[in-house]
Formats: sequence, structure tokens, C-alpha cells
Amino acid sequence: METEIRTQLLSLAEPEYQKFSASLIPNITNVLGVRLPAIRKIAKQIAAEDWRTYLDTAKDEFFEEVMLQAMVIGHAQADLHELLTRIAAFVPKIDNWSVCDSFCAGLKYTKVHPEAMWNFIQPYLRSDQEYDIRFGVVMLLNFYLEEPYIHQVLPLLDQIKHEAYYVKMAVAWAISIAYVKQPEAVMPYLKQNTLDDFTYNKALQKIIESYRVTPEDKQLMRSMKRKVNRQTQKTADVIAGKKKVNMG
Repeated sequence: METEIRTQLLSLAEPEYQKFSASLIPNITNVLGVRLPAIRKIAKQIAAEDWRTYLDTAKDEFFEEVMLQAMVIGHAQADLHELLTRIAAFVPKIDNWSVCDSFCAGLKYTKVHPEAMWNFIQPYLRSDQEYDIRFGVVMLLNFYLEEPYIHQVLPLLDQIKHEAYYVKMAVAWAISIAYVKQPEAVMPYLKQNTLDDFTYNKALQKIIESYRVTPEDKQLMRSMKRKVNRQTQKTADVIAGKKKVNMG
């Protein structure tokens, strides 16, 4: 099965798209160049057949092979215990924002089992691993920014103190989405928090960039930005430049 799937992926690879896709994920070098809709179509086919055998034997050599596993888990039909086991086995394979964010967005059965999934992701938020934490944060922003969870989410985000770029950006992204959805709940937090300057200012920037925020609120966000010294800003600019894209 795995040989057939790799052959299929290789046949769908596009050289020009490979260059574009690779440029968006600068920390990996194993991109074939297969478009996500094509991967998703294969994932649905596998999920409707013997997906367990596929996941048990799947290889991780290429970005698209890992992405395919992520999508299959999202489409798989099984009891919650088995799904959580599959998720736990997959998370250590995450090494980039694209797989992480697509994986989280696909775990839609979280809406059916919100409390169980909430409990499941808590250890990831306390991890010291960059993509463990990002997994937990992106799960929060996808599924837990409404009542009754929003007031529990903000303290959790505030407790994350990790220096990795994709952790900071995920936290900023989550706070910005939380503000768009629940401005009255999030404004007090924006006024009093323990976020580092980079994450805090990025959160405000993302709020300002949202088309769902009023001009008046955008102006307020601009006035709330923290001033940082030149060296701090220079370091932040270097980090952002190295990452090439500002994805979450």
C-alpha cells in the first residue's frame, strides 16, 4: 500500500509548486510539491478503506507523506480512545507549521468530544517541545475560543513561556482570533498579561490586520503596542526574516 501511495504522490508532484511550497516552510527540505487538495482526496480514499494498515506502515520520508497521515487521522472513523491513541502517536512527527495546522484543523471530532479532547491536549501545552506546544495552541484556537472555554484558554496561553518562533506566533495568532470572537472577554487580558513583547505586539498586529475588527478598535490596538528597544526589534526582524512567512 505504501509503495502505491508514494508512486501516486510522486505522479502528482509539480516542480514549480514544489519551489513555492518549500519557500513557505523554510525549516524542511523534503517537499515533493503536491497540492493539499490532492493529498486530501487520497486521504479520504484511504480513510474509507484500510486506514489502520496504512497508518501502521506509512513512511515519513517526504512532507506529503506526513501530511497524508495527518489528514487520514482526521477522516478516520473509530472510537475516541483509538483516535486519541493515533493522535498521540502522530504528534511527535510534526516538524513544521503546515502539518501542525492542517492536522489540528482536521480533527473535527473535537466538536463531538470537547471535554475529552480538552483534557487530552493539556499536557502538550506544558511540553518543552516546540511543535507539541504549537499543536496544543492551534487546537485551542480552532475549537476552544467560545464559552465555556474562552476564560480558561487565556490563562493557559499566558503561561506558555517558550522561545521558539512558531510557538510565539501560534500564541499571538490564538489571542488575535480570541479577540475577534470575544473582544469583551479578551480586552482585559490584553491590558494585563505576562506575554513577552514580541508575542504581545504580534497579537496586536494580527488583530489590526483582521477585516473583522473595526477601524476604531484597530486604532486602539496601535496605541496599545509596547515600545521595544532597537536591539530587541532588530532581533525580532531577523527571526521574522528567516522564517520568510508569518503563518500563525
